[in-house]
Amino acid sequence: MNKQRARVWTCAMVAAMVMALNGYDSSTFNSVQGFKTFVDEFKASPEATKIEANMLGAVSTAYTCGGIVSGMLITPTLSKRFGRKPCMQLGCLIVIAFTFLQVFAKNMPSFIAGRLLMGIGQGIALPNGPTYISEIAPAAVRGKILSFWQVWYTIGAFIVYWTAYGCKTTKIDMGLWQWRTPILLQVFLPACVVGGLFFCPESPRWLVEKGRIDEARHCLELTRDPDEVEIELESIIAAVDYERAEIDFNQSWYAPYITLFKDPSLRRRMFVALYINAGQQLSGNTTLSSYTTLIYQKVFNNSDTSFLINALSASFAIPFTLNATWLVDRIGRKPILLIGGTGQALSLLIIAIIGIATPTLDDNGTRPYAVGIAIALMMFVFILFYKPSWGATVWIYTADIFSTSVRVHAIGINSQVQNVVSTILNQFFPTFMNNCGFYTFFFFFGTNAVLTIGVWFILPETKGVALEDIDELFGGVSHRKGGEELHDREIGKPHSEHHEDRKEAI
Repeated sequence: MNKQRARVWTCAMVAAMVMALNGYDSSTFNSVQGFKTFVDEFKASPEATKIEANMLGAVSTAYTCGGIVSGMLITPTLSKRFGRKPCMQLGCLIVIAFTFLQVFAKNMPSFIAGRLLMGIGQGIALPNGPTYISEIAPAAVRGKILSFWQVWYTIGAFIVYWTAYGCKTTKIDMGLWQWRTPILLQVFLPACVVGGLFFCPESPRWLVEKGRIDEARHCLELTRDPDEVEIELESIIAAVDYERAEIDFNQSWYAPYITLFKDPSLRRRMFVALYINAGQQLSGNTTLSSYTTLIYQKVFNNSDTSFLINALSASFAIPFTLNATWLVDRIGRKPILLIGGTGQALSLLIIAIIGIATPTLDDNGTRPYAVGIAIALMMFVFILFYKPSWGATVWIYTADIFSTSVRVHAIGINSQVQNVVSTILNQFFPTFMNNCGFYTFFFFFGTNAVLTIGVWFILPETKGVALEDIDELFGGVSHRKGGEELHDREIGKPHSEHHEDRKEAI
């Protein structure tokens, strides 16, 4: 690996750490709701033994509600105006600030407010991560590098689950710091992102869009082999010129949103992206991972067991997700989603059958220990299929398919569609699980089956296709070729000759 490729990987890993914020937070609440100290601090009355199901849903969804507002409406405009890096840094600083509001919250409304405001920061940072990675990564390894976006989600979960397990099993009386410690430690990850991005170049595609060609060339010189720089720069310039000439944005902040649904090719891409991003949440992973403590309480009578299983699950999730790294640019995006969806559906079907076919030992629904192990094992099988497919590959595919002018807007919308679906599911899942028990898993079995069938019919393969040529897969014109033809008409000579003239001038 030469120094340019090493720099690409380093910068991509810094940006991918943004996703660790999401993994850490979703796993944090799943962990702390199992602490008696947390329940005692925030329960509705001294006589209560647990936090009400509706309040658990509100705590879980507050974070995503904040992200929905900023991710859909604020982030794309900020990113288009100021760049990908500043938005990631701003979002991480907001996360750091309002983590402290959660840690020192005196009541449940304050705790929820902290999560809501922290979600706003997440919504600003998150869409810019995959946008930045896709725009600095070479086409040949773009999928492999983007797969680490989901790997960092699992790393965030890994850190918090083992921290929570340590806080649960320690002999030291930690008091309120038993649940405060896992929450507070998440400031380390966004701090690393803020600092690390100062040493990374800006997206060359964003710089070209702003007319800063020399800076874009310098960024490419840092991340590409010398003989690739001018070729890729010309492709980016051609694509951006075509977008300016052929797509009317009216200089309005809302124009790219309209274009996403007005242009036939982009409209088709939005439909596909919305399908798989909503499907990522309908698969059940985020909801199940947010409430595994609640699920395991129905099969184990020892809370330490639930904490240990969560920690082990987070540990296995890292190598499971890494399967996407070596598969995505070998067999492609579509086959991974098909295999993953099939495995997810079957594992959830088995969990449902085991759960409803086995007897309970007490009024709390606790089941024999062997049954609990079987259910936990099938949850591991579920994440084995989910992590490299509907976990990692959905993000890769979404970052692949949109052109530079609307990429951050599209990713912003789709990432927050995940949050919309997750919010709805998380709000009602505790009640759903309490009332229906393991019949709940039949719902997620059905959604995974439908999602898999849909992928077969609507997704074109994007493996190895340059970002500037993706449009052709969806019935549009390659922005690179369109830009080259535009240059030909303007200067009256073939674009290849124009390219040679530019190289000589440089």
